[in-house]
Amino acid sequence: MTIRVAVAGCTGYAGGEALRLLLGHPEVEVGALTAKSSVGSYLGEHLPHLPALADRPIVETSAANLAGHDVVILALPHGASAELAEQLSDDVLVLDMGADFRLTSSGDWEKFYGSPHAGTWPYGLPEIPGQREILRTAKRIAIPGCYPTSVTLGLAPAVAHGLITDDIVVVAASGTSGAGKAAKVNLLGAEVMGSVSAYGVGGVHRHTPEMVQNLIACGANAPKVSFTPLLAPMPRGILATSTAPLADGIDAEAVRAAYTAFYADEPFVTYLPEGRWPQTQSVVGSNACHVQTAVDPATGRLIAVSVIDNLTKGTAGAAVQCLNLALGLPETTGLSANGVAP
Repeated sequence: MTIRVAVAGCTGYAGGEALRLLLGHPEVEVGALTAKSSVGSYLGEHLPHLPALADRPIVETSAANLAGHDVVILALPHGASAELAEQLSDDVLVLDMGADFRLTSSGDWEKFYGSPHAGTWPYGLPEIPGQREILRTAKRIAIPGCYPTSVTLGLAPAVAHGLITDDIVVVAASGTSGAGKAAKVNLLGAEVMGSVSAYGVGGVHRHTPEMVQNLIACGANAPKVSFTPLLAPMPRGILATSTAPLADGIDAEAVRAAYTAFYADEPFVTYLPEGRWPQTQSVVGSNACHVQTAVDPATGRLIAVSVIDNLTKGTAGAAVQCLNLALGLPETTGLSANGVAP
């Protein structure tokens, strides 16, 4: 049986990446393509790298246009998914790539997003212990944020095995596509090329409470996360460096054993051989995450470095991975752990 999938917000970076992956999925037929400002145009005008869909018209994002599909992927701005999702049938699998349903705490949502909390859906990061089983029966799934995905995968084994304390410092660099496709002066080529800049400093970035929530789900008690995001001069990718004090009696050998065991059967996470460090270029276009660790004996801290493609494993790839789980398909269908190089 062919699975009909509609994509709302199809002309943005996340929606476009979802379409790229769906075109390579053997069980999927791409259905309605919807947007807002580009209604009446054709997809090829916006995403010329997808010639198979170039002559497909873009229609208005509405419940009527999204009806009749098995799956609806929402690639909409934060705050735009909740009202639309309420109008969709309970029988339809809805995957929200926005932030509307990620957080369990209404207080955190209101503090960081400044609007009423729409509720909480099952969280689409299968690598969190126990989460894969929840996703297999879900009809509504909140796709994680890109930074939380990279940080959670970098630290999950350490938290689950009690290797670290709860004082966590994260510095992560992201490519410019993480800021979306809308024109912004600070994302112009002349502003970005040859420069790395910090933003959202001092605990104000919206992904911070999501990181905390995920680490608690992995077994942390009361984690404190100091997060500093950086904008890097590249179109896509995230490299996250996460550090935390080691628990008593933990050494580098214990760290390597725990990470090796935790990721032994994960299809998209690779714990690299000792001495080989993650590079964003290694995961471009893939649903992969590469992780490496080190122990700093001078400070007694664990250093975990993780990389993902923010548009694939960090967004659209996660959506397809969750689609597969929720529909009873092999989890890796239509996805690859192999990157594109050079």
